[in-house]
Amino acid sequence: MAAADELAFHEFEEATNLLAQTPNETTTRSDQLGPKGHVAVAMDSGGSYGAEDEVEESDKTELLQEEKPQPGFWTFGYYQSFFDVDTSQVLDRIKGSLLPRPGHNFVRHRLRNRPDLYGPFWICATLAFVLAITGNLTLVLAQRKDPSIHYSPQFHKVTVASITIYCYAWLVPLALWGFLRWRKGVRERMGLYTFLETVCVYGYSLFVFIPTVVLWLIPVPWLQWLFGALALALSAAGLVFTLWPIVREDTRLAAGVLLSVVVLLHTLLAMGCKFYFFQPLPPEPMASPHQATSQPPATMLPPTLPRSMAA
Repeated sequence: MAAADELAFHEFEEATNLLAQTPNETTTRSDQLGPKGHVAVAMDSGGSYGAEDEVEESDKTELLQEEKPQPGFWTFGYYQSFFDVDTSQVLDRIKGSLLPRPGHNFVRHRLRNRPDLYGPFWICATLAFVLAITGNLTLVLAQRKDPSIHYSPQFHKVTVASITIYCYAWLVPLALWGFLRWRKGVRERMGLYTFLETVCVYGYSLFVFIPTVVLWLIPVPWLQWLFGALALALSAAGLVFTLWPIVREDTRLAAGVLLSVVVLLHTLLAMGCKFYFFQPLPPEPMASPHQATSQPPATMLPPTLPRSMAA
């Protein structure tokens, strides 16, 4: 009787419960018994039960990535990762810098902890060349209206614009990052962006000035100032909304001073570009014509005697 009972078909409680929950699944019997003599049942489907192999593969991939040595900062491979972005990502980050919104963090929503140097590098280069070209075109247009203005190509403006833009896009974020790092030691609850994230935020914030500089070619002063004020407001607002989640944990005085300095430096950059690159040269003084003939020296004529004395 014992042998007959062993050969009879038995219902397994665990298998019955799993099949009741997922009736469309198929089961496979495993010869390995559990610790209590139960039969292991494997669910084969496109659901979560069949994802064990994928989890194991992802774990292996993560382990291989961790075991792979990271290149040093002096090697080319270290900086190659910061230029590994596609066009859609760069356009998405440019769009985020042009349309800042309160409560929308540029670093968390756009960069997603993956800062790049490709966008900031080319934005600064484009802005420098556009500034130099439009500055020269402004003088050409001014000469057509006033022939007394003497124009000559000013190639040094390319150098001045490049040094100004790149120094601002690197030195100001470096100073800001250092200050926030120091304040984090004072206020432990404060967060901190990395240096490359700070550079990335400043680089993309300068994009709005590229179309603005082109619009400054319109010879209408009040319209130029309107475009400049709008671009400055958008760019500075993006910086303030990005920095606010970090500096709000600091004291009100420190947060207010920091944000005021950030906006002030941005304003000085915009006004400096406006006054330096878009002011026509004053007309050169007209040289006096050279006299071809020189006047003979004055000769003393003898005094004439009166007629009465001559007679």
